[in-house]
Amino acid sequence: MKYVDEFRDRDLARTLATAIAAAADPARDYNFMEFCGGHTHAIFRYGVQDLVPANVRFVHGPGCPVCILPARRLDDAIELAERHGVILCSYGDMLRVPGTGRRSLLKAKADGADIRMVYSTLDALDIARANPGREVVFLGIGFETTTPPSAAAIAQAQAEGIGNFSVFCNHVLTPPAIRHILEAPEIDPSQAARLDGFLGPSHVSAVIGSRPYEFLAARYAKPVVIAGFEPLDVMQSVLMLIHQVNEGRVAVENQYTRVVTRDGNAKAQELVARIFELRPSFEWRGLGSVPDSALAIRADYAAFDAEKRFTLSEKQSRETKSCECPAILRGVKKPKDCKLFGKACTPETPMGACMVSSEGACAAYWTYRRMETLAEMAAE
Repeated sequence: MKYVDEFRDRDLARTLATAIAAAADPARDYNFMEFCGGHTHAIFRYGVQDLVPANVRFVHGPGCPVCILPARRLDDAIELAERHGVILCSYGDMLRVPGTGRRSLLKAKADGADIRMVYSTLDALDIARANPGREVVFLGIGFETTTPPSAAAIAQAQAEGIGNFSVFCNHVLTPPAIRHILEAPEIDPSQAARLDGFLGPSHVSAVIGSRPYEFLAARYAKPVVIAGFEPLDVMQSVLMLIHQVNEGRVAVENQYTRVVTRDGNAKAQELVARIFELRPSFEWRGLGSVPDSALAIRADYAAFDAEKRFTLSEKQSRETKSCECPAILRGVKKPKDCKLFGKACTPETPMGACMVSSEGACAAYWTYRRMETLAEMAAE
């Protein structure tokens, strides 16, 4: 076991910063997307951007599970609570995300809907056990990291015969989203960010391993380095990416070896494969419809699938007008490019998911670079 202070050591950070400055070719730019929102916050919290040369740039990706959920799916969750009268259980970071008309789960709760914040799927199962006369729905969101707990809850509910529990499944997959981002220049160049490599997600890779990225690196000729969340992790990963770019190499490298292996967590993967199957397509906020990028509950477990258990209405859902969250999630824009940032949109009055979520890019800018960002906006 290593102490976390070892990965925040100031002298080691200086050494890495010197190595990055020496390796970065001043005649070229390096644009690296950190897919995961946790990396975005680490970069700003510890000032990593200020420790690398100006031609080494971080492009913020869509790796925030709260941010990428489109308004339609959030509207459906609110409908489950309001029209069907279920006890809707959700992780706390979803409660304030605005859906159509800026209506959120928290506002629906204030209007009388039975919406409860939980810390795990086990909490939702406990609520179902304690309320046998009520339908309990867990709002399942997240990448491969949070999918196994949802699968475990469904398996446990079946084993115990908990008949009043179901999951509204919105679990999405990382590699197809990266593929979609890399194919964006072919679809619409104006909607694509220039990228030279990826900081691969940490916790996701602990589950799926580094192997799924190998196909992406080979096909699209973009290096990937699986990076830990601490500042020295990020800096070492940046140095590894720079070396790959300079040498013309394209590989999947694993900086986060203390947690991630090539094959990942086999037990978690088996459980997920048993409970879930691929959806042909799923809408992501900012990316649109992405093929094979999400999971649905298998027919064998249909009794625990809220989408099959309840009829949801056809509705016209809308994202918040003028909010640049979709473009920010694609890496095409930064929070300072949104005219709502720091004005109509603040953590107290969020207009978009990127400001609400603890992993959102706008929340990172607000927390760590607010005055600088507002000054840049005023100057422009």
